[in-house]
Amino acid sequence: MQLFYTPDIDPANPWYFLNEEESKHCVRVLRLVNGDDVQLIDGKGGLYAARISDAHPKRTLLEILSVQAEFQKRNHYLHLAVAPTKNIERMEWLLEKATEIGIDEISFLICQRSERRELKLDRLNKIVTAAVKQSIKAYHPMLNEPVGYAQFVKRPFIGQQFIAHCETGAKCNLRDILKPHGRYLVMIGPEGDFTPNEIAEALNNGFKAITLGDSRLRTETAALEACFEVNFLNR
Repeated sequence: MQLFYTPDIDPANPWYFLNEEESKHCVRVLRLVNGDDVQLIDGKGGLYAARISDAHPKRTLLEILSVQAEFQKRNHYLHLAVAPTKNIERMEWLLEKATEIGIDEISFLICQRSERRELKLDRLNKIVTAAVKQSIKAYHPMLNEPVGYAQFVKRPFIGQQFIAHCETGAKCNLRDILKPHGRYLVMIGPEGDFTPNEIAEALNNGFKAITLGDSRLRTETAALEACFEVNFLNR
């Protein structure tokens, strides 16, 4: 069944108009017609069953048949903070795969060794939205504007905070310290890793140093590994 992303839908209203972009896709591309059933997600946990009442290429009218709140709500909250890669396609790949696995919030860190300092969030949000629809996720991850490392690391966070790095020193495995069904913030550095001063600053602000294995991973691989581990440990 075809699925559409409808963030402005009102669960109390029995009718909904698809916007022009989604209407065109519905009628011209998918060639759906009156009476066809579709699904909608609002990005806030709502999964809707709907039926096409008027298949208009600019303003398709849907009748809402049922609403399921908190669809597949996960038992934890994951905030991934990652330094953007120089090759933006690798960051786009990360966002797609992390969304499919399960993530709630993503921040982009501007570190001392960062290779990229600007991002087009509109494009990245579209990639996340496509992944949400493909994997039938009723929750849409939040993408935050790029932020300086020194500013970000001092922000208050309720939950466990981790920093993954490749420097020497005491580090733990997530499986040994992660408290199930909680809130987590994981920081992943740029290709050149966090600087020693950045690591020390994180530790001084309540972050725990973690290892993601013996291999030296690329930024996007390390971030996806952290995403997978957190979700696996909360099964």
